[in-house]
Amino acid sequence: MSEEAAELLQAMVPLLRIRPEIEDFCRFGGSWASAHEPRGPGWAQFHIVTRGTCVLERPGLGELTLEAGDILLLPHGDSHVVRSKVRGVLRPIASDYRNGVRDKATVGVEADTELLCGRLLFDAGDGNPLLAALPDEIVIRTAGEPLMERFRRLLTDIRDELDGALAGSTMIAADFARALFVMMLRDYLAQSPGGDAKLSLLRDRTTARVVLAMLSDLTRNWSLDELAAIGVTSRATLVRCFRQHSGQAPGEFLSDLRLAVARQRLAGTTDSVAQIAAEVGYGSEGALSKAILRRYGVRPGAMRVAEATA
Repeated sequence: MSEEAAELLQAMVPLLRIRPEIEDFCRFGGSWASAHEPRGPGWAQFHIVTRGTCVLERPGLGELTLEAGDILLLPHGDSHVVRSKVRGVLRPIASDYRNGVRDKATVGVEADTELLCGRLLFDAGDGNPLLAALPDEIVIRTAGEPLMERFRRLLTDIRDELDGALAGSTMIAADFARALFVMMLRDYLAQSPGGDAKLSLLRDRTTARVVLAMLSDLTRNWSLDELAAIGVTSRATLVRCFRQHSGQAPGEFLSDLRLAVARQRLAGTTDSVAQIAAEVGYGSEGALSKAILRRYGVRPGAMRVAEATA
């Protein structure tokens, strides 16, 4: 691990203090869809596929196929729909509670897909600017990967505890899930440079100070001179570093960062569009709405509307 990556991981330690809640144990078959509403500040959502295949849908971000052994974390608690890969007339879904976990199953059809679903509270809180630097999704794919054996063991332990429904099984499964997600975040944050632009910039001493300053005050009309002073470098060096890590100049990156945070807030909270616009540096609700539509192809309201129900 590089020195920069180690420093980033150390800075991210507060984000590793998490509290998972396993909410649903799902056994679905046929054509089905399950909607998940925004969770609010500080809450993430997760899905663990223990059997079969399903599809994640989020307005403006396209579809994501998940297979058995996949672990999905949505760090910003986005509203979304999980559905079957095949489309058709939706099967009704029945629910029952067992040991505090909701058992959900499609009615009148044999299950071919199993999911563990829940939410995750970051004890660091939504006010931590590093939380906003996490991507829209983190996926670990364990199937067929020898190095992922530790994840698969935890997946099996979680499923067995919930399936057994013994006394204390929910608490034990939550502890296994906590270990699973800490390892998941640790591995993601320690990966080699590249991939997500925000994290790549945070691994560089010069640009990290600037990105965190931007995240802590998105409404400010930052000048290049101010940003260079925060980065303790020259304007030319700052621009060069930003282009090296993100392919953008600092001003371009700031514009994209404002939109990314706005999207996170729209999909993960019930805050009004006007409130979000003011907090990410847009002069009006209309200006933000137009920018969201240009960037993501949907209007702000669509990012928090789940059309399917369960």
